[in-house]
Amino acid sequence: MSADYLPVQETYEKWHATFGTYPLSIVKRAKHVWDIIRNWTSIHFPEVADTLAPGASEEQLSEVEERLGWKLPAPMRVLYRFCNGQFTPNNGFSQNEQLAALGLLGGYQFYGQKANVHLLPWNHILRLTNQCVPHLGLPSGSKYIVVAASSNFTKFFFLDCSDGQLYVGTGRELIQLMPCVPSALVNMSQQDAMLLWLEEYGRKLQAGMFSVRKDGNIRSISLFPEKEPLCSKAVTNGVQVRGSAVFVPEFSDLQRDGDRYLFCYSIRMCLLPQEKISRKRILSSCQLSRRHWIIRANGNVIDEFHGEAVIGEYPLLREGGDEFVYESCSPMPSSSGSIEGDFTFVPGRLIKPDGPEFTVQ
Repeated sequence: MSADYLPVQETYEKWHATFGTYPLSIVKRAKHVWDIIRNWTSIHFPEVADTLAPGASEEQLSEVEERLGWKLPAPMRVLYRFCNGQFTPNNGFSQNEQLAALGLLGGYQFYGQKANVHLLPWNHILRLTNQCVPHLGLPSGSKYIVVAASSNFTKFFFLDCSDGQLYVGTGRELIQLMPCVPSALVNMSQQDAMLLWLEEYGRKLQAGMFSVRKDGNIRSISLFPEKEPLCSKAVTNGVQVRGSAVFVPEFSDLQRDGDRYLFCYSIRMCLLPQEKISRKRILSSCQLSRRHWIIRANGNVIDEFHGEAVIGEYPLLREGGDEFVYESCSPMPSSSGSIEGDFTFVPGRLIKPDGPEFTVQ
């Protein structure tokens, strides 16, 4: 027997002892998604990478099943064999804003509302499942567990261990959960909805759709899309305005008459440096004067707004300076809609214009 054969055989035996009872396709997919997530966080957000716990053991997962009283879907077990969620001090939900912002699954903020979602380790899953699930009003015999939650406990994700579907709670969580993955995509024999959801999230991280946002000294993964077609961009006279939106399930109520859905949106504006525009520099600075919004749902105009400033501010943009960012929200009667309009800027300053005003649409 060659000397090279022994390490290969030992490696295989170790792998088989660890994952041999699971479908190989599930093991490969779970390893791949964790490789993507660990690599992305280590490069772009090391503080989050440091919160990713080592994998749980088979014995730990069997103990979890015993305490729950039912079996876990195989993809869930495999995902947690590679990583037992996130660990942060003070049980992961410290009042410290910097720690609260370290949610692996990202978030958003608007008008003082914040949601930053952490992937829970098993001890937290058991605790929150016992605290939350009995109050959901689910049928007797349901097998739901909490798998992720925002640091302020306004947003929860639930896994149905009976069929593997993943749900997010809404504003009427007691009787209403929304599936995170279309049922047609879920392999019912493998019960892989959570794996599919994490795979899609990993792809978006890898593609640059989501980024790390800095707000003062607080860094977090922002779920406001950064790439087309989910992010719109316009440039006029060197002023770049970008906008994207995120559905907010925890403040939506699908049984309400009228505005059932809440969306938050982020607008980012800056004055590009000379090297990023194709024409001779016209402006070295400009200031926002007013805005015009048209809100549509299912193709129909439901609201129109003309006003000065944004959130009470008149941002002054300087060439090559940081983006000015503001977030707001809009209730909608349907899940399909859009916000469009324009911003009016004045070259120089409002109190001392250097030329005629112009709009960015």
